[in-house]
Amino acid sequence: MAITWTCKHHSELDTRELYGFLALRCQVFVVEQNCPYLDVDGQDLEADTCHVMAWEDGALLAYLRLLDPATQGGDVVIGRVVSAAEARGRGLGHGLMERALDEAGRRWPGMPVYLSAQAHLQGYYGRYGFSPVTEVYLDDGIPHIGMRRA
Repeated sequence: MAITWTCKHHSELDTRELYGFLALRCQVFVVEQNCPYLDVDGQDLEADTCHVMAWEDGALLAYLRLLDPATQGGDVVIGRVVSAAEARGRGLGHGLMERALDEAGRRWPGMPVYLSAQAHLQGYYGRYGFSPVTEVYLDDGIPHIGMRRA
């Protein structure tokens, strides 16, 4: 079955999509990574937040959100980057990043893009033009680093 990619403004989401990404984020970030935290942070439905999703046969396999630079100090912020365990190793992360950067450029031309990466993924995000802009810090016990693409 083919992957269906979508990017939707939060006002365009249907109930199945919203439930799908909230469930996937909880499964990976809270359960799999054992980080009990409040994932529903009020930003999913704020300003011009958009959601990039990869679906296959009714299942959400990969997801990220793009936060509006007007609410993020001038940066488009990529966050909540996640792939379902059963979908890993299929290159969906690359598809997510390519689509995220295309959407960010289309929706907010010329704006820098920021993300908080797990520290061991610096090289991965570096391939997309991101450079470290912070020291490594702990976020829910996991080493992270702030990275920006101008």
